[in-house]
Amino acid sequence: MSADARDRLLATGAPLALVALWEAAVAVGVLDPRFFPPPSLVVVTLGRLLADGTLVGHTLVSVARVLGGFAIGGGVGLLLGLALGVARPLRVALEPVISALYVIPKVAILPLVMFIFGLGEAAKVAIVAIATFFVVAINTTAAVLEIEPIYLEAARAFGARGTHLFAHVVLPGALPAIFTGLRLALGTALIVVIAAEFVAAKEGIGYFIWLAWNTLRPEAMFAGFVIIGVLGMLSHAAVHRTGARLMPWQTEGPPRDGRAEGG
Repeated sequence: MSADARDRLLATGAPLALVALWEAAVAVGVLDPRFFPPPSLVVVTLGRLLADGTLVGHTLVSVARVLGGFAIGGGVGLLLGLALGVARPLRVALEPVISALYVIPKVAILPLVMFIFGLGEAAKVAIVAIATFFVVAINTTAAVLEIEPIYLEAARAFGARGTHLFAHVVLPGALPAIFTGLRLALGTALIVVIAAEFVAAKEGIGYFIWLAWNTLRPEAMFAGFVIIGVLGMLSHAAVHRTGARLMPWQTEGPPRDGRAEGG
């Protein structure tokens, strides 16, 4: 069996084995179905909620909030992170402030955000943007600082200055770490919007899960968990694919050698 086939088997088999174990644990009474409904019931409930459009509507609302906040916070964080990375005085001035504000739980400032932006959609988008901004800004700054100085020196020796140096050396060198930060930021955005919807929304996946808990429907609650997991995987795959298109020089694993393949 090839390494790729083995990896695919493990990636598929491990989750299925855990689901089967969960189903068996409920059947023999190890897990209480009042708190951990069997996966078979969760799947049936998920299918019903998707078919009647309930989960689809809540999901689209949450996705719109995530994408809006991610675009605003990620864009501003990317620009500021690049500026902090290349401008030492700016970094020295702002880095302590950013570090201090970053550790404040973003859900804790949700009441303040709601006070400023009101109870509508703007508050949910704003809290996602704030959370996304810090993750992207900090990771982008670190990405620029981690560029090997020898590359910058070599580019300057060949006459690269200003925007040319930035476009052809700084940005390409920082892109891999920047996209790592974007993946983390998108995951953070999803977490924050779900938490915000618990307490300040009448629609969205977070609201749906909170409502299912209040009405003692654990199978619906777990169906919401499944949707969140799927959204997380799709967001990770989207950022990864975008990064692969923008960074064709990045390859996974060592380059293959004809002699290593027995040729």
